[in-house]
Amino acid sequence: MSMKKHLFFYTAILSLLGSAGSAQESKVKGADKSYGSLAYKDAAKSYERAAEKGYKSQEMFKKLGNSYYFNSDYEAAARWYGELFAKDSAAGSEYYYRYAQCLKSIGELEKAGKIMDEFAALYKNDSRGKRYKENADYLEQIKANSGRYTVGDAGFNSKYSDYSTIVHDNKIYFASARDTGNFAKRKHKWNNEYFTNLYAADQDPSGAVKIKSVLNSKFHESSPVFSKNGRTVYFTRNNYAEGKRGWDENKVTLVKIYKAELENGKWGNIASLPFNSDTYSTAHPALSDDGKTLYFASDMPGSFGQSDIYKVSINANGAYGIPQNMGPSINTEGRETFPYVTSEDEIYFASDGHPGLGGLDVFVGKIEDNGTISDIQNLGSDINSPKDDFAYVIDPLTRKGYFSSNKEGGQGSDDIYKFTETRKLKCIQNLEGIVTDAQSGAFLPDTKLILYEKNEIKFTAFSDASGLYSIPAQCGKTYTIRAERRTYDKKEISVAAAALNGKTNVPIALNKAACQLAVGTNLAKCFGIKVIYFDLDRSDIVDRAAMDLEKILAALKENPTMKLDIRSHTDSRGSDKYNESLSQRRARSTMQWLVSKGIDSDRLSAKGYGESQLINACSDGVKCSEEEHQENRRSEFIITHI
Repeated sequence: MSMKKHLFFYTAILSLLGSAGSAQESKVKGADKSYGSLAYKDAAKSYERAAEKGYKSQEMFKKLGNSYYFNSDYEAAARWYGELFAKDSAAGSEYYYRYAQCLKSIGELEKAGKIMDEFAALYKNDSRGKRYKENADYLEQIKANSGRYTVGDAGFNSKYSDYSTIVHDNKIYFASARDTGNFAKRKHKWNNEYFTNLYAADQDPSGAVKIKSVLNSKFHESSPVFSKNGRTVYFTRNNYAEGKRGWDENKVTLVKIYKAELENGKWGNIASLPFNSDTYSTAHPALSDDGKTLYFASDMPGSFGQSDIYKVSINANGAYGIPQNMGPSINTEGRETFPYVTSEDEIYFASDGHPGLGGLDVFVGKIEDNGTISDIQNLGSDINSPKDDFAYVIDPLTRKGYFSSNKEGGQGSDDIYKFTETRKLKCIQNLEGIVTDAQSGAFLPDTKLILYEKNEIKFTAFSDASGLYSIPAQCGKTYTIRAERRTYDKKEISVAAAALNGKTNVPIALNKAACQLAVGTNLAKCFGIKVIYFDLDRSDIVDRAAMDLEKILAALKENPTMKLDIRSHTDSRGSDKYNESLSQRRARSTMQWLVSKGIDSDRLSAKGYGESQLINACSDGVKCSEEEHQENRRSEFIITHI
């Protein structure tokens, strides 16, 4: 596996004609030198030789495990992390998590769960542990999300690393390590594999062709993405431009996002994006459907973990805004990378920080209007495996696409797979049940059922002849179901939809209406409304009040000739004049809210009575409890015409 799954490509070149140097050394000091220069394959061999000779240390086991972990050899990494924990159970949060990931990848789920339990208990502020505890049934969720794809070999893989596809102008572009020259092929010391360049293949591939242009250099290139007009391409490359490499303070060449423009049929004007740096990496660009936002992965200052998903605006003049971290709903202390955004405001990404099957898994989330990411879900076992799965792209119309993986059965260290999504990922909980008369148990047909989420109507249904109803709801959310039927009291039930596809039984029993609609009836008593809530000393309608006012609104709409007198009352605290003024404003505000929802103002009147109509002894100077004062702070909706 090459380093793209860890986000960063480090430049460390070896010629096939040269020697691996420290690979033959057996001393720990030599192994540390290889490890320090990121030559993890060589370091692992040297450390193992030292271990075979009986040398043991916490630091060596950490580095030995890391050397394999960074190359996705999770079985070998699990062995040496196991030695680490046998020697020192206080190895640190990252080693707990990596050990658990490795154990999952080799099928030792029970042991992985035990390590994750310890991790979550010891490191309570780590979001990965919190997600694990909050999604204890994540394997069931992954199972429910599986069975939605047909998957096959893309048809243009090699025995080397092939990964990271994008489709543009009826061609598939991808990165491959299959050829980096004829005489002195360049190897990457990280994993002793060749550097990757950009290739193109027909969608019905008969072969893949290396792109012969300035887009390719002698170091790594990957992850291209094209503008809709095809005249701009963004791609990942080592920090290398105009024949010169850039270095960080540790003499390591990181990766940056570059931009190139098409002029007269040739790519040119290659430029590093202005938010790149020699001290951190940016990689794996993706464009929004309108081309106004660039998404990417980075470990820049402000990141939550080893790599996070960021976005940056692309202005009309071609300038860029300030990169923004996509936030803790998507980013973890682990690795989030390879973003891909569709026209349906879905963001696909690879992560080892969200609960998955091991290594990197592919997830999808919804980009909300405010820019936050919600409803993040694992794509299931068709795409994901115990190894690394990443670089997922999909056409939202045909539901066809590609992803990359180093799972078992491939031709090279990484391979590209094609897929067709046969069923969209949409977790639905059907809220269903039977509506009955609470006293007799008789079925109640034609009962109106309204599903609310935060005061917003999401669905309306009616019970059938047997009183049965069914309402589709989104998994994992909390709703309110309101049942309405003439001559019965309205009833509201709060329901938390389960996190998996399925059904939730919500039987509803209605009571006969305690009061009849007639002149003089107080609808507040009919609907159990004690008070319309306002912020302290204010008359603005707040969310808590809106739900109750919806009941009054529904009654007015169901009875188009009905008229109401809205009366607002306060308790005795405060001056008479202030209370009268405040209650008047609140009564008027309540009336205006109903008018704004379509009720004719001629059907409404409003008056504030302040503290003039107390219903108990809590007048000025009388010591009363808060509950007693609350009895006087009430709203009334008196029917004046029916």
